Formats: sequence, structure tokens, C-alpha cells
Amino acid sequence: MKHLLLVFLGGGFGSVLRYLIGKQLNSSTTGIPYGTFAANILGSLLIGIILGLAAKNNTLSQSQTLLLATGFCGGFTTFSAFAYENHVFLKAGDFTSFAIYTVGSFIVGFLAVFLGIFLVK
Repeated sequence: MKHLLLVFLGGGFGSVLRYLIGKQLNSSTTGIPYGTFAANILGSLLIGIILGLAAKNNTLSQSQTLLLATGFCGGFTTFSAFAYENHVFLKAGDFTSFAIYTVGSFIVGFLAVFLGIFLVK
């Protein structure tokens, strides 16, 4: 139960911060979602730092890792988890899983959005 609460709290803070960044940086004039882009890149950097610290001499506890990586970064952007998981594939030399996961995520993700929009029309 403690782990669920940590993920819940971190996710809430991450989601609120992503909303505020998006509200501030997303442009209605250019249409380019700079806030979303910034959140994805910053979240990817943060999850790398957090999981790097967790792996380095057990610098972070499991609870801290759940709060910060799974919770905060997960709420801030799921792209950070996607990027880290691909890092794991590449580090292990599993290029097939990397390619399938990356291409599959993009294609199936886009198709799922289009299907969802189609279904509600």
C-alpha cells in the first residue's frame, strides 16, 4: 500500500507540473506543442538521472525510486519510461526488441488515437 501511495503522490505532482509547463509553453499561434516537447525531454533526462543514481551504489531507496521515477516521471511524461526501456534494450544489445518496441509503439499508438477518434464520431 505504501508503494501505491508513493507512485500516486509522485504521479500527481508530475501531472500538475506537466500541465503548468504545457499551459505556459504550448503555442496556439504556431501549433507546435513546445510544452509537451519540453516535458518529454526533461522527463527523459530526469528519469536517467534518477535511475542512474538508484543504480550507483544504491544511492536511492526503492521508495525514493518509486516516488521519483515511477510516480513523478511517469506522471510528468510516459515518454521517459519509453526512452528508458529502449535504453535497456540497446544496452543489452537486443536490437530486435528495440526496433519492434519503438516502431510498434509509434505505429500502434497513432492508430489507437485515430481509432478512438473514429469510434466516437
